[in-house]
Amino acid sequence: MLEKLKTIKDKFEELSKALVDPEIISDINRYTKIAKEYSTLEPICQAYDKYHKLTNDIKSAEELLQIETDSEMIEMLQEEIKENKSTLNSIEDEIKILLLPKDANDDKNVIMEIRSGAGGEESSLFCGVLFRMYCMYAEKMRWKVEVLDMNETELNGIKEVSFMVKGLGAFSKLKYESGVHRVQRVPETESSGRIHTSTSTVAVLPEHEDVDVELNEKDVKIDTYRSSGAGGQHVNTTDSAIRLTHIPTGMVVCCQDERSQTKNKEKAFRVLKSKLYDYYQMQKDSEYAENRKNQVGTGDRSERIRTYNYPQGRLTDHRINYTEYSLTSFLDGNIDNLIESLRIADQKAKLEKLDA
Repeated sequence: MLEKLKTIKDKFEELSKALVDPEIISDINRYTKIAKEYSTLEPICQAYDKYHKLTNDIKSAEELLQIETDSEMIEMLQEEIKENKSTLNSIEDEIKILLLPKDANDDKNVIMEIRSGAGGEESSLFCGVLFRMYCMYAEKMRWKVEVLDMNETELNGIKEVSFMVKGLGAFSKLKYESGVHRVQRVPETESSGRIHTSTSTVAVLPEHEDVDVELNEKDVKIDTYRSSGAGGQHVNTTDSAIRLTHIPTGMVVCCQDERSQTKNKEKAFRVLKSKLYDYYQMQKDSEYAENRKNQVGTGDRSERIRTYNYPQGRLTDHRINYTEYSLTSFLDGNIDNLIESLRIADQKAKLEKLDA
């Protein structure tokens, strides 16, 4: 590990010099690339500097301990060594986490899909609750939400909705949300007061704007139809909505967010490319399923990850045995505590795998 850190430190110092080089400063693309790499390596180098200083401090204190005769000074040196060794262990763990390979998709925008599952209309109503929760969380994070397509029910539920979340680090936070979300509550339509259980499925994909995906337009069936939902006179008067069907995989993408058919088509193709990229990556990686099982951020859309229990005001994430009794606040978009717990558990699982 120390050898790797020394190499990183040398690289960091090279980048530091490059950032004040007038030739590089004048080339905005080159400068931006170097600055990004510099900011990635900076926390690792800061931790390494702390580690290096503590190691030297421990060594100096141990050398003094060998020649010291004053009992008070010996006690003080022993306490200093003990504290520094404890801090050193913490920094070692911090460095190991910083050295974990970063998910290349973490800084990307997100394409999310929420679909009703078991439970009929109650499931559709819960889809609406989840959609509102993610919109409120995005607002707190100062991200932008763009609805791509929404299929609503007569009782104001949502059969399915696909939307894009735009903002730095969106995927790094929301990637843990893929899976089956279960709700337990008394439906408004239930006169006997019985608790019903229903489910909704959440899928999270990184947006891949420029990816090398083999997409032959001859393999894509393009349908146009009239938009539905809010939108004044424009709605149901123009065939601006787009539905793409990728014939080889059966994958379907709809987009009615824009008033322009051309813009909807462009956006739909971007979403289709991202979905196909994800699909082909899963097909290509033979260890994909096993790797996903061993990580918190599974992305497995068939796995039940969370239960929302209304009568008890309880939220439980089954992957890390996380429970909190502030369901109302959570559904208002205050989900960062759970996301941080999932991130830490994910890092811990990856570290255990490296040490195995």
